Amino acid sequence: MKAAIVGATGYGGAELIRILQQHPEVTLQSYHSSSYKGDSMADRYPHFQAVSEENLEGIDPEQIARDADVVFMATPSGVSSELVPAFIKEGARVIDLSGDFRLKDTRQYEQWYKKKAPAGTVLESAVYGLTEWLETDVTETQLVSNPGCYPTAALLGLAPLVKNQIIDPHSIIIDAKTGVSGAGKNPTSVTHFTEMSDNLKVYKVLEHQHTPEIEQVLAGWNSNTGPVTFGTHLVPMIRGIMTTIYADAPEGITAAKLSDLYKESYKDSYFVRVRDQGTYPGTKEVYGSNFCDVSLALDERTNRIMIVSVIDNLVKGASGQAVQNMNRMFGIDEKAGLAFAPVYP
Repeated sequence: MKAAIVGATGYGGAELIRILQQHPEVTLQSYHSSSYKGDSMADRYPHFQAVSEENLEGIDPEQIARDADVVFMATPSGVSSELVPAFIKEGARVIDLSGDFRLKDTRQYEQWYKKKAPAGTVLESAVYGLTEWLETDVTETQLVSNPGCYPTAALLGLAPLVKNQIIDPHSIIIDAKTGVSGAGKNPTSVTHFTEMSDNLKVYKVLEHQHTPEIEQVLAGWNSNTGPVTFGTHLVPMIRGIMTTIYADAPEGITAAKLSDLYKESYKDSYFVRVRDQGTYPGTKEVYGSNFCDVSLALDERTNRIMIVSVIDNLVKGASGQAVQNMNRMFGIDEKAGLAFAPVYP
C-alpha cells in the first residue's frame, strides 16, 4: 500500500514515518507540510537521514488522493476539519489523528475545542477507532477517527468494567499524567525546560478537551454512565501516559474475579497486556511501543477499584494505533509493522 502523511513534521507524523518505513505492506509515498514545503525530512529531523530522501510537498488533496491508498492526517485540530472533506470527495481513505472527527455532538466540539465543528456528513461517516473495541467492520470505511492519547489509556482501562456494568458508572475518577511530548513539538512557556524539569504540573483543570470524548464512548457502552472527573498533569519525562482510575465496586466482587474478567476481555488483544494480581506497570515498560499495560486492585476497606493503565502517548496514543487501524481497514494482520518490543531502559 502507498501511504501519504499530511503534517509529517510534527511528533505524530515523525512517529508514523518511524513505524511505516519498516511496515511489510506499506510504501511511504509522500510527506506533506504547509510550513516546510521543499525541505527534506532530514532537515527537520536529522535522525531520518538514512530513512527518507523525499522532500516535503505541499497539500493538494486531489493529487494526494490519486497517488496514495491511505492518507494519515497528523495535523492540529481545526486543520483536519478543513482538509478531510476534500480527501473524502476525492475517494481517499483517511485516518485522522486530530480530534476533529471524534465528537459526534458539534456543540460539544465547539465548546471544548474552541473551534468551528467539521461538516456534518463527513463527521457522521467517521468511525471512532479504539481498535480493541471496534464494533464496526472498517474494511469498507473511508474515514477513521483515531482516539486521543488520554482516552486510549483511560478507555482501555475502564472497558471491561463499564461494558459489563460492574462499577457505579457515576463514580469514575480518572487521574492522568503525561510526558511533555503530548503537548506537541512547538515549545511554550508551559513546556519550557526550566518550567518542566524537576517539576509536576496540573493543567487544563476540568477543561481538557478529551473529557467529552471519554464520556461519549463510556455512554455508548453503558447509557447509565454520567460525567467523569478527569484530571490531567504534566510530568518531567518525554513520553508516556499513566492513568490511575478509581470507581466504586459492587458488593461481593473480589480481586480474583476482576483479574479474570480483564484477562478474558483481552485474551485476543495482542497489544493490551493485563498484569498478574499485585504487579503494576510503569510507563518505561511500554516506551516506544504500541502496548497498553493494565493492572487493577480492589480496596476492600473502601470497596473501590483502582485501575492502572500505561501507554506511550505517541505510539498507542497516536501513530501506533493509527497504523493498527490502517491494518484493520485493509484487512491485514493487525500486528503488521507494530510487533516490536518497548525500548528499555
